[in-house]
Amino acid sequence: MNQDYIKPDAWSIIEEEFDTGRVKSSESLFSIGNGAMGQRANFEEQYSGPSFQGSYIGGVFYPDKTKVGWWKNGYPEYFAKVLNAPNWIGINVFINEEPLDLFTCTQVKNFRRELNMKEGFLARSFEATLPNGIEIEVKAVRFLSIVNDELGAIKYEVTPLNQDATVKFDPYLDGSITNTDANWEERFWETQEVKTDGDRGFIVSKTLKTEFHVGTYMRSEILKSGKKIEMSPEVKTDEDRISFSYSLETAKAETAGIIKYAGYVSDMNHKRSELIQGASKVLDKAMEKGFDQLKNEQKKAWASIWEMADITISGDVKAQQGIRFNIFQLNQTYLGKDERLNIGPKGFTGEKYGGSTYWDTEAYCIPFYMATKDQNVARKLLAYRHNHLEKAKENASKLGFSNGAALYPMVTMNGEESHNEWEITFEEIHRNGAMVFAIYNYVRFTGDFSYIPEKGLEVMIAIARFWHQRANISKNKDKYVILGVTGPNEYENNVNNNWYTNYIAKWCIEYCLEMIGKVKDGHQEDYTRIMGLTSLNEGELSKWREVAENMYFPYSEEHGVYLQQDGFLDKEIIPVSDLDKKQRPINQKWSWDRILRSCYIKQADVLQGFYFFADHFSKEDLEKHFDFYEPLTVHESSLSPCVHSIQAALLGRMEQAYEFYVRTSRLDLDDYNKEVEEGCHITSMAGTWMSIVEGFGGMRVENDMLSFKPQIPEQWNAYSFKVNFRDRILKVDVSSEKTEFSLEGNKSLEILVNDKVLEVQPNTTPISA
Repeated sequence: MNQDYIKPDAWSIIEEEFDTGRVKSSESLFSIGNGAMGQRANFEEQYSGPSFQGSYIGGVFYPDKTKVGWWKNGYPEYFAKVLNAPNWIGINVFINEEPLDLFTCTQVKNFRRELNMKEGFLARSFEATLPNGIEIEVKAVRFLSIVNDELGAIKYEVTPLNQDATVKFDPYLDGSITNTDANWEERFWETQEVKTDGDRGFIVSKTLKTEFHVGTYMRSEILKSGKKIEMSPEVKTDEDRISFSYSLETAKAETAGIIKYAGYVSDMNHKRSELIQGASKVLDKAMEKGFDQLKNEQKKAWASIWEMADITISGDVKAQQGIRFNIFQLNQTYLGKDERLNIGPKGFTGEKYGGSTYWDTEAYCIPFYMATKDQNVARKLLAYRHNHLEKAKENASKLGFSNGAALYPMVTMNGEESHNEWEITFEEIHRNGAMVFAIYNYVRFTGDFSYIPEKGLEVMIAIARFWHQRANISKNKDKYVILGVTGPNEYENNVNNNWYTNYIAKWCIEYCLEMIGKVKDGHQEDYTRIMGLTSLNEGELSKWREVAENMYFPYSEEHGVYLQQDGFLDKEIIPVSDLDKKQRPINQKWSWDRILRSCYIKQADVLQGFYFFADHFSKEDLEKHFDFYEPLTVHESSLSPCVHSIQAALLGRMEQAYEFYVRTSRLDLDDYNKEVEEGCHITSMAGTWMSIVEGFGGMRVENDMLSFKPQIPEQWNAYSFKVNFRDRILKVDVSSEKTEFSLEGNKSLEILVNDKVLEVQPNTTPISA
């Protein structure tokens, strides 16, 4: 059974009642972030029960030495780790010298935790009886500012309920932290300086090996009955830690409080010699504004995000909560301010997958950011890969490729491959195709062709060279084949001629050839520069064409479908519906050997290709392949339900599309994969947005126009969304009776609705279709 303790609410994630068994899951679900840093929802006060501590800084990582008992040429030397950074949220609380610890309290009641997605803050309240018999009420609110992304703020209040008490707050900074997932159990940080200045505290730390320098800082205000009082703290320091101590004599029913301003500054944005100075400036501004003004700024900033990104759903509160949770977490993870940063599969909610960049960004996230932000945000995500092009060439050269061929990493922080599973690192080469598809998708949606001559074509040429060299002629088939790969379905390793891989390789080459021609005709200066850089000639292009024109695709005449790989029909084909539910999920119940020999598919593979290249295949083709592959798919990847939801909607199977939507939108909230305590599935959350906009809304770009084929699940009364298409913001309102379109901006927009042209005028009454 899936977890079901999250209360349905349109704008908040709410937990009621304290349960030590779900603390780690809630730490993931209630995580907060601001695009530059983030943290799991650990308690401010000490907690001695099972917990997964985590606070993270975007772009700061450690190259943890790969731990294997053998080595192969080309194997990555390290696995990049997002670092559990120095802890700044900590506020130890003592009541008559008894530490507040929910794990040891004799009673906890009226516990409530809320992640307010509308305004961007985390709140918690409870009543507790301590072992010394004192009863208290606690209220805590914290947020990470998206106005100043180096700043966080906490307001923490304690009210004795059954007697007078001495309430002591010990806010602290702790640099002696470790990672839960360290390969060699070593520390990743080294403390450089511990400094106090009155009621301000600073710890400067550096990462080992990568030598990122980070300043962690804090300053506090003390409150009595809501009013600020002046107090000088008792100061304690050691080589890794600073704590300040404030004691308040507090009457029964009187409230003692502390406001803590804290966060990180790093040498990504400051000189190393000026980290403490930079932190002091952040504190000065924070203290000048105060908690309430900062929180109000946070509310306004989130209102601006929601104005564009929100999807409304009427009549289904759990579906509404699900999509807003997904949109909220995406915006907490990445806001497009810094092209050095990207989107890790767990974002700022956990350490699994190293916090690194996967092909998920290009395949799933870019559509969301293109449509809900300025197009420059998506351009920065593309530029991130262009900036790593030379590293991608190095990665390919380590595997024996030459002549400027590039293989983008499966996992990276800085362009170097840092994934440590051989069947992924060496074989899951289809990721290269996602890099090119993202460029194509960006140009198709934004109309901004300039990216291709400026940066994109260099990437495409390097990738085309890789595909040319990776394919080889099969004399037996008289076709080009691609051997020894893992496709999107990671439950098949080291297979030959994965259809999706072969198809995207052919398409990449053909698209690159087409773009070379367009740049030659329209951007001669860029063409000359790129040809000089790459030493590309007609002889090489001719060889590319030969590979693309003669690519082999496994096909079953009996079933009338492309086969996922050459040997797929050698497997025993048993639908998932015939599997004992006790055997699910198979990745937690079966040996890897058994999984690899089975017919079961982790995520969309052939159907991933049908999603990317929908205009290459007929609806009848899709239906045949969907009916063949979906019954064999266990959806044990977070990236699977969204693609299947979109495809089911395209086929008019709305009940099935809705079921997949619920699964993708509430994957973490309902913990479908029994792993949410490790962190949330951030990159798949963009697929949830696609499930509504591209699935139910049927949005595509056809003939250089936005096209819609709107449908609505019977469980909903209505839904709406906005897309920013070429600097014009189009709102789509869908109900069971009609679909309405309205437009912001200065220019009209022609769209296709169910294949009919509709012209929408800006700033007028919505037009019905």
